[in-house]
Amino acid sequence: MTDLKRTPLFDVYKNYGAKTIDFGGWDLPVQFSSIKEEHEAVRAKAGLFDVSHMGEVEVRGTNSLAFLQKMMTNDVSLLKDGGAQYTAMCYKDGGTVDDLLIYKKADNDYLLVINASNIEKDINWLKENLIGDVTLNNISDEIALLALQGPAAQTILQTLTETDLSTIRFFKFIDGVEIAGKKVLVSRTGYTGEDGFELYCNEKDAVHLWETILESGQAEGLLPCGLGARDTLRFEATLPLYGQELTKDITPIEAGIGFAVKTNKQEDFNGKDVLKEQKENGAKRKLVGIELLDKGIPRHGYEVFVNNEKIGEVTTGTQSPTLKKNIGLALLNKEFAELGTELEVQIRKKRLNAVVVATPFYKRSK
Repeated sequence: MTDLKRTPLFDVYKNYGAKTIDFGGWDLPVQFSSIKEEHEAVRAKAGLFDVSHMGEVEVRGTNSLAFLQKMMTNDVSLLKDGGAQYTAMCYKDGGTVDDLLIYKKADNDYLLVINASNIEKDINWLKENLIGDVTLNNISDEIALLALQGPAAQTILQTLTETDLSTIRFFKFIDGVEIAGKKVLVSRTGYTGEDGFELYCNEKDAVHLWETILESGQAEGLLPCGLGARDTLRFEATLPLYGQELTKDITPIEAGIGFAVKTNKQEDFNGKDVLKEQKENGAKRKLVGIELLDKGIPRHGYEVFVNNEKIGEVTTGTQSPTLKKNIGLALLNKEFAELGTELEVQIRKKRLNAVVVATPFYKRSK
């Protein structure tokens, strides 16, 4: 286990009963109490996640915008200072390098938040494509990241700051907010289907913030949460996970995040031709929701059949804690992607009946 990377919070996990696992080379908590209990806390009250394993890269220079327009599928020129944007970064063939967030701090000053397992790969890809005076600064080791998620998130966090958090709208952020006496970049993007905040802080401040937030949220039912609940929460909200719904072999269009692909922007970007073709004429494959009709749980990598013909495979599946149903996301040949299409999922030696259902599986009532 000693080869695994650890976040600044690793030493305090045990005080909260954490069970850790190897997650992409990181020793991270899969759960503290139970996945189900943590999942339900986020849906009804609030949960606090340590996601310090995520990567942060500063992009600076007068050519920053031109560079990001070339690298990203979304239209970065639409970003205003204090705004965040979800985007994908693709290879020339349209396959996905990563999905990420871009924060615009000022003209020529951006922060990219990338997936932990992709940090090295992403930075190499960005370096290969550098233009002009653009500089990249990997600050991943200096930054810790906490995510406070759930309907009570604002109430809890507001007790620790004088900044009016209601002024931070969805996909906006404020840098330099004082939370429990520490300077923090606070954003409101979320990855659980609930309202909430991301707190980017100096790694030295992580333990203080973690403990203070958990203490102040006790009355509201706040729980420390692990990656297990994070996965079931994002899955119910049909938010993609890199390595499952998105890979070098799966394009953003196939994965259903076409809203983050702006093929009408003037600038050329990696994969533009392929993605434009898929957007206009439809991709050959489509990510859909499925529900098992027989007893069994669809898992990542399970094959999907219609009349003995393999038509795709499951990317994520579980028993939904909120819906109490056995559901999955599956990447299927597009002719089988219609709602109501009957399918079979290969689970060990059996093929179990399933049906294509609408997504997202869960949507919070505003």
